[in-house]
Amino acid sequence: MAQFIKIYENNPNEAAIAKVVKTLRDGGLVIYPTDTVYGLGCDITNTKALERIAKIKGIKLDKANFSFICHDLSNLSDYVKQIDTPTFKILKRALPGPYTFILPGNNNLPKEFKKKTTVGIRVPNNSIVLEIVKQLGNPIVSTSIRDEDDVIEYTTDPELIFEKWQNLVDLVIDGGYGDNIGSSIIDLSGDEPIVIREGKGDLSII
Repeated sequence: MAQFIKIYENNPNEAAIAKVVKTLRDGGLVIYPTDTVYGLGCDITNTKALERIAKIKGIKLDKANFSFICHDLSNLSDYVKQIDTPTFKILKRALPGPYTFILPGNNNLPKEFKKKTTVGIRVPNNSIVLEIVKQLGNPIVSTSIRDEDDVIEYTTDPELIFEKWQNLVDLVIDGGYGDNIGSSIIDLSGDEPIVIREGKGDLSII
């Protein structure tokens, strides 16, 4: 059964964050708050954990469109090709915030994602998950826990999330009520920005 840990966004407890980071390093799956819906994630460098998430989502790992949660834009060069100034300015305006940006991937992508030409990057405006990623030292792979036919409370109320997911994951963070609107997804991998999905993020930034 998963651990259930309360962490306050305005003052994330260091010991609690350390416990989450250890769970991720040990190959565990964690459900955590973002600035949109709660996310399900694991350490980007752990193949077994990645495979577990793909299995839960019912997809093949190499076909999965997971996003990478980064602490800030300095992580970008690890997995993203060099980007031009207009693209960087959009990212700088929008992040941290409720956006997923599709960017051209580089040759350093983890082997599970080598076939991909693009990667989704998230820098959520949520101090809990940003502190986790910062302490971990590399991005976490993320997917939302929301299902189209789910009861809304099961994706926004941490106690109900725990009730539903406790046997599938290793740790659930109670970071307060989540949102039920996903991030805005914007493709910046081509010549012009393309809106893939309008979500919580204001599209006037592009």
